[in-house]
Amino acid sequence: MELFPRPQYIEKIAGLINRGMMLILVGQRRVGKSKVLELFKDWLSRNRHDANVVYINKEFQEFRDIVTAEQLYDYAVGRLPEGGDNYLLIDEVQDIENYENALRSFHAENRCQVIATGSNAYIFSSELGTRLSGRYIEIKIYNLSYLEFLRFHNMEDSDQSLIHYLSMGGLPGMLAFKPEERSQINDYLEGVYNTVLVKDIVSREKVRNVTQLENIVRYVADNIGKPISVANIVRYMNSKGEKISDETVSNYLKYLNDAFLAIPIRRFDIHGKMLLESNNRYYFSDHGIRNYLCGSDIRGSIEKVMENVVWNHLRLQGFDVSVGILRAGEIDFVANKADRRMYVQVTYLLASDDTVRREFGNLAAIKDNYPKFVVSMDPLSGGFGEYPGIEHVNLRDFLKTDFDV
Repeated sequence: MELFPRPQYIEKIAGLINRGMMLILVGQRRVGKSKVLELFKDWLSRNRHDANVVYINKEFQEFRDIVTAEQLYDYAVGRLPEGGDNYLLIDEVQDIENYENALRSFHAENRCQVIATGSNAYIFSSELGTRLSGRYIEIKIYNLSYLEFLRFHNMEDSDQSLIHYLSMGGLPGMLAFKPEERSQINDYLEGVYNTVLVKDIVSREKVRNVTQLENIVRYVADNIGKPISVANIVRYMNSKGEKISDETVSNYLKYLNDAFLAIPIRRFDIHGKMLLESNNRYYFSDHGIRNYLCGSDIRGSIEKVMENVVWNHLRLQGFDVSVGILRAGEIDFVANKADRRMYVQVTYLLASDDTVRREFGNLAAIKDNYPKFVVSMDPLSGGFGEYPGIEHVNLRDFLKTDFDV
């Protein structure tokens, strides 16, 4: 199968190799971690002609006998001579028992550059710091950006292509389907969702009441972009006749985050310049899965989906994203990276004066000089004279903008 380039990840990996740290690729299932590892293997073949590369994919039958840390160590050491330009690439490393023992040994011996991926999100988030403490850099792999989606599907940039992206989501596996094949797309998304739920949450965390968990997942999916608290979910579940404790709800929300399925973003007090710990908003790593959970038709929730893709676009470019809290309202996104910041409001259409006052007025209440944007689906963009310094941008244009330049 053809490997589609994802240069932003290859450049990041290439810039971090041979700096004394293991590199671990993490992310939700089916976002393309394995393909990124393959792409980097190809990069090594083109750019490191003297390199010794050991590539182990635990989904391949030829590596079925590597099941322990000792077997992994013996296999790799026999192929990576001391003092060489050595690279150990391991896909699905969590399938090797006590894999961290071998990786720590390679690191201590300075034997090779380790680059690994794993599907079990719990290992590669909550436990990774314990297993490989101080020895690794985590590289997050995300679903496709809008521009990547166009390239993968060989589409021209258009309003219709944007609608396809908003509806289908950005999992690379969507390449096998045409936008009009809604039934097949839903089957695929259902399969990915069920795999994440069963393997990364239910089995790993030994969840007994799967129906209860699924009800909470669907509640979160239906309320993306809204403040979600444990108390709200408990009340919702009780209204459905399901008794559930605060602790159980809190655990379930943590599991969703550990599996990279639904990610909380915290609130940021813009005036007080501090992060607040309660009532997070949640967004899905892939909005296609969110749409599947809510019935696929996005017409009734277009603004929620727009927020999800804008949030994803910002984090794809390395921003730390939070919700801005003002005395008079909220800012959808405050995006920070090093000494840079930008504020973003998202709305479907600026169809009334009230909407304009709300979206632009909230931004105008922020008295600093960082960039401020209102993103909508209106065909015309540009600023409003009464709100100087605030740029109105069409969603398509926003998703094509590289804010990292």
